Amino acid sequence: MTDNPSPAFGGSLIVAGVASNTGKTTITLAALRAMVRQGLRVSSGKAGPDYIDPAYHRAASGTPCMNLDSFAMSADTLGRIAGILTNGFDFTLIEGVMGLFDGSAGGTGSTADVAGRLGLPVLLVLDVSGQSTSAGAIAHGFKTFDEKARIVGAVLNRVASPRHGELCRAAVEDAGIPVVSILPENLSIVRERRHLGLRQADEDPDLERFMESAADWFEEGTDWPAFTGLFETLSVETPGVSNKQSAGGWGLIPPSGHIAVASDLAFSFIYPHLLAAWKEGGARVSFFSPLAGEAPTPSADFIYLPGGYPELHAEALGRQRDFFGGLRRAAGSGIPIYGECGGYMTLGQTLTDASGQTHQMAGLLPVDFAIDRPKRRLGYRRAVLQGPALGEPADAPFYAHEFHYASAVHAEPYSENLKPLFEIEDATGEKLGPAGHLKGSVAGSFVHIIDRAAD
Repeated sequence: MTDNPSPAFGGSLIVAGVASNTGKTTITLAALRAMVRQGLRVSSGKAGPDYIDPAYHRAASGTPCMNLDSFAMSADTLGRIAGILTNGFDFTLIEGVMGLFDGSAGGTGSTADVAGRLGLPVLLVLDVSGQSTSAGAIAHGFKTFDEKARIVGAVLNRVASPRHGELCRAAVEDAGIPVVSILPENLSIVRERRHLGLRQADEDPDLERFMESAADWFEEGTDWPAFTGLFETLSVETPGVSNKQSAGGWGLIPPSGHIAVASDLAFSFIYPHLLAAWKEGGARVSFFSPLAGEAPTPSADFIYLPGGYPELHAEALGRQRDFFGGLRRAAGSGIPIYGECGGYMTLGQTLTDASGQTHQMAGLLPVDFAIDRPKRRLGYRRAVLQGPALGEPADAPFYAHEFHYASAVHAEPYSENLKPLFEIEDATGEKLGPAGHLKGSVAGSFVHIIDRAAD
């Protein structure tokens, strides 16, 4: 709507949808890239437990994206992350999760809850395809549903024509929400999806063209002064990362020393706030690529295999003798090794992929895994350690998240030498029983740890 953006004032803003698949990810990426093109220093966040969208954020802005989760993070952790995101940047744009009010059964973890806790204004994305004046009813409902969610502006997405856009704008503004963007349907910027979400950013050869096209699309349909005028200074205490008084109270705290982290297309699901917590605690973090045949450095005091897509690379992983040999030597020396979800499957004996092919894995845990869509496991978890592991004593509690289509199709029974790693319960407090495995210094489970929980 404007070719000459006015000077910006700065602050933070959260982008929320009325539901999933309204276009909020594309709009967030488009806005980030447009802001960068205008010379603004911009950071970004992602509400909820998500690994894939933050990698796209990083590609759009050139700055690592951090997750903000009001269910699975303490107030201290949320404040620390907010402080990292806003320190030294002109703008911070945070993408919501699902619909604005969708979260756990009690409402925690929703975009609205994150917005309320951090004092964030909300930019609401409405998919107006197939409607016109009815968009006003939706806007009115969202604006009045919960006063803690302060909706300060709206984006109309998938608009069919200028006339359609004006009808929708009038209805939404009559409901008391100013419209800052009217965006037409644009099939050229739709991204490919697969079983856990979007295809990973690092796998997209067309990523730069997409980012630039999306930024053009957003700029052309946006009243830039109105958009930048929605951002506000956070109204929450944000302790700095150098505040040692409460250091150690956030994230997963591993032993001090050298932490070797697997990182490539098979092992990419790493929460940046965990890395920040480790570095704050004085740990040295190095990375290695199993797919490139690399083993964890022999000097590592702790080895972390995060989640990702080992099932898509199982044949290539199965050929990496140096990688598996390095893991086995570390385990034989008592070095702690921890695998989450995909990393857990890699520590097992075999992994059967979606085509039915079985591949040998590290063999450090007596478990065989398989991908068995459409059986999906999804939800928040509270996980309590059943033995000393991960640099923590038995009974240490964590908040975590689980999202996978794989399962353990065969495992040795639990015993004195093979214990469950966790006892877990869901977001409602329903007990789900034992989870994962702990054998010697090797530990793994399907849950992704997000933060320490209250005892």
